[in-house]
Amino acid sequence: MEIEGININDNDLIFVPLGGSNEIGMNMNLYHFSGKWIIVDLGISFGDDTMPGVDVLVPDPSFIEAQRENLLGIVVTHGHEDHIGAIPYLWERLGCPIFSTPFTASLIRRKLVEKGILERVKLVEINPSSKFNVGPFKLELISLTHSIPEPNGLVVECGEQVIWHTGDWKLDPDPQVGQPGDMEALKRLASRGVTAMVSDSTNAHMAGTTGSEGALLSSLETLFSQYRKKIGVACFASNVARLRSIAMAAKKNERHVALVGRSLWRMYEVAKENGYLLDVPDFISEKDVGFLPDDKVVIICTGSQGEPRAALSRIADDSHPEISLAGGDVVIFSSRQIPGNEKAISRVQNKLLDRGVKIITEQDHHVHVSGHPAHDEVVFMYQTIKPDIAIPVHGEKKHLRANASIAKSCQIPQILMPDNGNIIRICSGRAEVIADVKADALVVDGKQLIPLASQTIKDRNKLLHNGSIFSSIVLGSNGSCDGPPVVT
Repeated sequence: MEIEGININDNDLIFVPLGGSNEIGMNMNLYHFSGKWIIVDLGISFGDDTMPGVDVLVPDPSFIEAQRENLLGIVVTHGHEDHIGAIPYLWERLGCPIFSTPFTASLIRRKLVEKGILERVKLVEINPSSKFNVGPFKLELISLTHSIPEPNGLVVECGEQVIWHTGDWKLDPDPQVGQPGDMEALKRLASRGVTAMVSDSTNAHMAGTTGSEGALLSSLETLFSQYRKKIGVACFASNVARLRSIAMAAKKNERHVALVGRSLWRMYEVAKENGYLLDVPDFISEKDVGFLPDDKVVIICTGSQGEPRAALSRIADDSHPEISLAGGDVVIFSSRQIPGNEKAISRVQNKLLDRGVKIITEQDHHVHVSGHPAHDEVVFMYQTIKPDIAIPVHGEKKHLRANASIAKSCQIPQILMPDNGNIIRICSGRAEVIADVKADALVVDGKQLIPLASQTIKDRNKLLHNGSIFSSIVLGSNGSCDGPPVVT
């Protein structure tokens, strides 16, 4: 068959990243074999200060949309927004089944209900550590560790080619939620011979290891014990492991925990539905906080990235209807600072400081661990799997280069750093870029999707930097001006 004018043999495996390579977020990867396609993950990214009026970005699916009749499904590695967030925006253009583990399926199901398309979508639940076939693709989930329940690496076997697609992962002997990664399954995979490892690069540039969530729990227990006023903790709602760590640290210090933010309650409900967080004391409502002494409450809130409509921003503005903070209270930022959000985060922190609130970040105390592998963990994975080819994804250029450097030090025979849109042929233990396809970002603009490079977005940028002038003129019935024009 032909792809973009290139003849492809049925036994050739094709890999096409449409999002997530040389960028953080919008993960979308395609695999082709024997005339059929699958998508691995379908995520979003978020706008920054350089994108006025842009909140959510999704990958452009035009290339695979044109192959829709041969698209067999979307296989999801885990439930973070950069891996599932684009599903409600793009599914109608793809129209294929979705395969995921039960926890992730619960998150996807809620998104489909909100979009009003649940009844039309075939959502197939796959148990963790399962093997299943999708057309000519022989697939296997291998349980790993991340900051959300049921993270999986995906084995993609096509004829003689075996791909290890890691998804998001880390090494953690005490992950707080779920079990440590399945090391025996990784060893079995390595014994089969792995053609290529398509792997998470997010923290490859960081020395050592990421650190354990269990060690963070101990750190939070100690930190909480040092304060006698309200303690607020800002974190990502999707970090279920962190919810448990905060809750157990609060329990140790005889504090109740309030969840402030709808996304936190939604994640908590999904976790309990699927058998997670069952040992955590019940969370209380934000309405209950005012009835408790300050030294008996911990407030978990959304808004760690300075999002203007999130709970923490409203608390900092003193516009939240139930929660207020004052001198002597503490706010802990238990998350990393995503590049591009520095100004927004600083604005929130400065407003809190003006109110006499103490700010604690990961620069001040051990209050955060990442869900992604640092240098030594990436080394471990390469030395365990021993692939013929290293294909770093899931990161900006500096992250991919760091991953590639590690692969070189581990003597991986071939290293290929992809760009979004590369068509990569994997055959006989070698990979090569044979063509390129369009791989742009789309902006969610109300109910429509528009290209990030569109004139609409360019015009908004001009308005941001150059401003605009409006003139208002009131005309009388005879067509003459009834007053001086008003220029704004």
